[in-house]
Amino acid sequence: MPASSSKAQSAPITRAVNLRVREEIRDLIDQAARIQGRSRSDFMIDAARKAAEETLLDQALVRVDQETYEDFLAVLDHPPAGEGYERLMSASSPWKA
Repeated sequence: MPASSSKAQSAPITRAVNLRVREEIRDLIDQAARIQGRSRSDFMIDAARKAAEETLLDQALVRVDQETYEDFLAVLDHPPAGEGYERLMSASSPWKA
């Protein structure tokens, strides 16, 4: 880990974020934080950081040359087929069981 990263993590907090939240949501957050042995603030900061990272990763731009792009489009135009693929697609989803 770069020195600047570890230094930033140990630096004092200079700005606060204040949120208004319904009591039942606060209680839910508190319950989850207790289960993980963390404070409400630590739990919320980590959850917000993860959501921010996921959002930014969803917006990633991937640049490729024309040939690679055309190959990608060809794969999309001709989805997989065959016995293994059909078996996979007909399998029941674990979350629906």
